[in-house]
Amino acid sequence: MSALLTSRQADELHKSLIAYLNSAGYAKAAQTIREELNVPEETFDPATAKKYEGLLEKKWTSVVRLQKKIMELETRAGQLQHELDNATPTSLAARKNHDPSTWLPRAPARHTLQSHRQPITCVAFHPLFSSLASGSEDCTIKIWDYELGELERTLKSHTKAVLDVDFGGPRGNTLLASCSSDLTIKLWDPSDEYKNIRTLPGHDHSVSSVRFIPSGAAGAPLSGNLLASASRDKTIRIWDVTTGYCLRTLRGHGDWVRSLHPTVDGRWLLSTSSDQTARMWDLSQPESNSLKQTFLAHEHVVECCAFAPPTAYKYLASIAGLKKPPPASSSAEYLATGGRDKQIKLFGANGVCIKTLTGHDNWIRALAFHPGGKYLLSCSDDKTVRCWDLSQEGKCVRVVEAADHFVSCLRWAPSVFKEGAAAAGDGAQANGDVQEQIRCLIACGSVDLNVRVFSA
Repeated sequence: MSALLTSRQADELHKSLIAYLNSAGYAKAAQTIREELNVPEETFDPATAKKYEGLLEKKWTSVVRLQKKIMELETRAGQLQHELDNATPTSLAARKNHDPSTWLPRAPARHTLQSHRQPITCVAFHPLFSSLASGSEDCTIKIWDYELGELERTLKSHTKAVLDVDFGGPRGNTLLASCSSDLTIKLWDPSDEYKNIRTLPGHDHSVSSVRFIPSGAAGAPLSGNLLASASRDKTIRIWDVTTGYCLRTLRGHGDWVRSLHPTVDGRWLLSTSSDQTARMWDLSQPESNSLKQTFLAHEHVVECCAFAPPTAYKYLASIAGLKKPPPASSSAEYLATGGRDKQIKLFGANGVCIKTLTGHDNWIRALAFHPGGKYLLSCSDDKTVRCWDLSQEGKCVRVVEAADHFVSCLRWAPSVFKEGAAAAGDGAQANGDVQEQIRCLIACGSVDLNVRVFSA
């Protein structure tokens, strides 16, 4: 004892012990200890007893609290060490300079947006403005300014859970589409205070996903007047948003169609389903001949999908064992799917699974390829967002603790496209006469009622 404590500390400990035993009603024990330690009664008057009464408990609880804090810090240090061990010179440089082509999100989020009263189901970025839409089981859509972290407005019209949202539409006239368990799709006009300009009925069950189909026009990768929707009625419908007409219905899935993802040129559409398959559709073909490929590798519901951008082809071709990547002019060479079997599958367009990524320990809910092509991001009910490095055979190089509950949705902000030399600069990638400027910005939503925005 004497080796550990100074005489003053020992004196305080003795008095604390005696005061604690007296206050707890152990007068005999207190008396015995006082005699043993030779603490005279006159130096231990009622005022001194009062002073030392709660000291022992306070010290005890603070030690427990500090132990917990130490364990948390050790866990965090372990995560950072793991990141450091897996860092490459390029990723370290990216952290320093925020190179958009290699930027990855890290906790904490820049903004945590709170207003929804039920779990978040979907998020989508406006292609031009600093607006972010989120949909929820509370039947509302909320529009946020993600730069200020503020709520702009709440859209109310759906009568059941909002399941998906997407921005897109004809060039120069961006619209917001939403779909719901109330069997409808609604179109909102951001330029007219988000007025509900059209409701598209037709599906016979919950509408689980909506995506605008790009026209592929140069310089306008997000324009087009077609909208695809997926439903629990096992069908996919293609709509003309200017007229509100359903142009075609794609049938083939044997169960609930969960999610959709079109290619940037608008020719191909990917869908996933509770029937444990993903399917690729050729929208340039008539309805009866549009199903191009079925992807069979998951052992549970396939929740989400994403086409790989051409910037990822060199990494994916290497994983597939090819010496030369496919041409960048081709838009549907590789894709990723994620499911309730906790696995991410990377496929070639021929239907062959080239890689299985494992690491999440719950359902995978959304996927997003990094526009730079080197990474794939995924979110899961295990509360994390994971970053997979395709240049390292799909190795998981970062785990972001993204929420306090299931992470239900994830979107990367669409790149800004500028024509000609005006775009040259940070993160710009040439594409003919059009330059792509990658935005270091992602959003995710969670069952914890929060939308989080991560940015450089």
